[in-house]
Amino acid sequence: MKKAGLLYEGKAKKLFKTDDEDVLWVEYLDQATALNGLRKDIVVGKGALNNQITSLLFQKLKDEGIESHFIEKLSETEQSVKSVKIVPLEVVVRNIAAGSFSKRLSVEEGTELAFPIVEFYYKEDQLDDPFINEDHIKVLGLADDTDIAEIKKLALRVNQVLSKLFDDVGIQLVDYKLEFGRTKEGKILLADEISPDTCRLWDKETKAHLDKDVYRRDLGELVPVYQEVLTRLKK
Repeated sequence: MKKAGLLYEGKAKKLFKTDDEDVLWVEYLDQATALNGLRKDIVVGKGALNNQITSLLFQKLKDEGIESHFIEKLSETEQSVKSVKIVPLEVVVRNIAAGSFSKRLSVEEGTELAFPIVEFYYKEDQLDDPFINEDHIKVLGLADDTDIAEIKKLALRVNQVLSKLFDDVGIQLVDYKLEFGRTKEGKILLADEISPDTCRLWDKETKAHLDKDVYRRDLGELVPVYQEVLTRLKK
């Protein structure tokens, strides 16, 4: 397989075509962003860590019967993925109150929720990815009832697998963001990445942040924190 032209460049990744129309080439970047890209810094080593963590987690999910666009890790910073059309939704699953949930609803950060909550956000940078409901999704033509049900089912199944996986290595999965895509046959697949960039992770004992909040809240250096997550997952 050969890498071809650049297809897309986002905040944390570049996406390239390949000589196989059904396969794309992903390159993870050494870039950290916050406030929907308004804050941006180069963080050497971050791309490699996110690629390795994402590759490992997608493989763990595959082992549990959850399909994704992930094919294989190609290098420390690159992976190959199936070509899918991304559904323009950010799907957030929350297990513990934190971040915008705590601010929006005045629930103390760290409060364990009675059950996992699934939230939807419209993936549109110009609108700052607004919080939307299922009726909004249907009116905007982003997904139908069948797709929404499948996405929620998959998101909660991912939650079961990842919550146990992280718990086994002493980490709480507080909340996280998922994205999904459609194959050309119309099948919904887990896509994008799963990393400390997209998950809120706390040490079970100390409650120390092991995620991008370290950058968002100026709590320390990202690379040692992300390395700690990878090291624990590899045990």
